[in-house]
Amino acid sequence: MYYASKDRYEQMRYAHCGNSGLKLPLVSLGLWHNFGDHSNLENMKEIIFTAFDNGITHFDLANNYGPAPGSAEKNFGIILKEDMGKYRDELLISTKAGYTMWDGPYGDFGSRKYLIASIDQSLKRMGLEYVDIFYHHRMDKHTPLEETCGALAQIVNSGKALYVGLSNYDGETLEQATKILEELHVPFIINQNRYSIFDRTIENNGLKNMAAKLKKGIISFSPLAQGLLTDRYLNGVPSDSRIATDGRFLKTDNLTDKKLNAIRELNEMAKSRNQSLAQMALAWILKDDIVTSVLIGASKAEQVLDNIAAIRNIEFCDEELEKIDKVVKDNE
Repeated sequence: MYYASKDRYEQMRYAHCGNSGLKLPLVSLGLWHNFGDHSNLENMKEIIFTAFDNGITHFDLANNYGPAPGSAEKNFGIILKEDMGKYRDELLISTKAGYTMWDGPYGDFGSRKYLIASIDQSLKRMGLEYVDIFYHHRMDKHTPLEETCGALAQIVNSGKALYVGLSNYDGETLEQATKILEELHVPFIINQNRYSIFDRTIENNGLKNMAAKLKKGIISFSPLAQGLLTDRYLNGVPSDSRIATDGRFLKTDNLTDKKLNAIRELNEMAKSRNQSLAQMALAWILKDDIVTSVLIGASKAEQVLDNIAAIRNIEFCDEELEKIDKVVKDNE
């Protein structure tokens, strides 16, 4: 039987999500990888218990996380039922729908039919009455934004989610959706987008500035660029790395000579800050208070502990920030 550490809230810092009353830990745990049916349940438990013991209250899922799709939610539901149920009111659980989950014309994107069916399936898999945050997972140019937002409103009004979020939106669509959701009195509080030292898309498409203007939170996924912003690839591709064993989201072609040179230069910078490269990369995202939380993944509990240590130093001087930008630009 699992009992959480009594000093768990002394290990973490928390920030309000936009102008809402909800606080997120600066480091959250994503179950995108390593929680599907191909993974070991006991290792999943160790990762989740270590996260919660160190103040990570936020656990992020999606309907299609696995493999197989749905299995991450199912396995998380097992862990909730067997060990974590007594802490439900201390947990912030999110899930999403938008990418392909089942066959046919109703199994993806942003229709009312898909979103409402998906939240019902997700709740059943996890054994929950509600999730804390439900996201639309991607923009859908074929479905009126009013329909997608209306479905999110219905999900909240039916008690199946407390808050809603948008994932993989750009700044222009975020502004449009915000207006609709505010008219519907929907508690939309957060955006989830890819963001890292190597991926500045939310800066380039206006999302980051728009979120700050609208006083909405941001949580960044892939903050370590699928592991590139760690010390894993300093000397090539390890046989047990994600590139070598999976290849779905991170491929050999991603590790170019220029990219490897950038990783090595950034690693030296991290050393000068008394941080690992991963810690510096996470701290860089949190540096300006616009991003509410970084969403880490982990294949073992030790990685959770290493990543949490990033919050001990999230301050950067102008010279450091300029150097990071130069390293990235020079190695594009």
